[in-house]
Parts: sequence; C-alpha cells; structure tokens
Amino acid sequence: METLKTLQNWNQVAEIELVYKTKVKASERPFINSSKTAYQLALQSWNPDTIEFFEQFKILLLNQSNKVLGIYEVSSGGISGTVVDLRLIFAAALKANAVSLIMIHNHPSGQIKPSEADKHITTKVKEAGRVLDIAVLDHIIITLETYYSFADDGAF
Repeated sequence: METLKTLQNWNQVAEIELVYKTKVKASERPFINSSKTAYQLALQSWNPDTIEFFEQFKILLLNQSNKVLGIYEVSSGGISGTVVDLRLIFAAALKANAVSLIMIHNHPSGQIKPSEADKHITTKVKEAGRVLDIAVLDHIIITLETYYSFADDGAF
C-alpha cells in the first residue's frame, strides 16, 4: 500500500534538464595554446576594480580543440581566500560538455607564489578530473601585472 502511494507522487519531483547554450560560433571561440593566452583571456573576464580587492576562482572550460566553451566563476571570497567546491567546478564542466579545464584565481596581494591551499585544491581537482575524464590542464594564479602557471613551473 505504501509503495502505491509513493508511486502516485512521481510528478512531485524536480525535473533535471542539461542544457548548454551559446551565442558564439565555434569558429569565433578563443583558442588556448599557452598559459599566456589563458592569462590574457582571464584578465579580460576579471573586473580590474576588484582584482586587487578580493579573491575569485574561475575556470575556463575547453572543448577537444582547446577552444573556450565558457568561463565560469566558481566562487568569490575575501581578501586572502575563497571556498572552492569541486561539485560546482565539475557541474559546470559536465553541463558545458567540456573535455578539459583550466583553473584560474587571483591573489589580491599581488604575490603569485602558490599557497599550500592552492597546491591542495589543485591536487583535488586533478584527481576528480581523472575520475570524470575531464583533463585539468593548468592552474593559473593571476594579478594585473603577471601570472604563475602550475603547468609551466612543472608543478603539474
């Protein structure tokens, strides 16, 4: 009897829909071929008035040809840190049908040396990416003047 009652309420659950919409033609998407290219694109997406004020964490979502499907802001935080939720990173990557991603965050202090927390989240995201077959190509720390690339430094 309880099972019958439960089945009668099937229409009272949320419907999940996976949709990726873009207004950018595939031929017009930026192509990422280096950390410098990723840095330059990231700077264009950052608010120059807040890059030295509080920390933000974003991801570049890429297709098989290393063309950018989109930029997703994972989190905004305080002066010295922000919370990075792996589920949000990979929910966005899966929804965009990305095959790879690049993590990017700013350091309001102007220092580009990665912290222990930066190294830890890099390891966690890479491990999760391996499970989901989504390659994590780099983690870039940016300021208005320069950047640090984990991949370029051999820390990847």
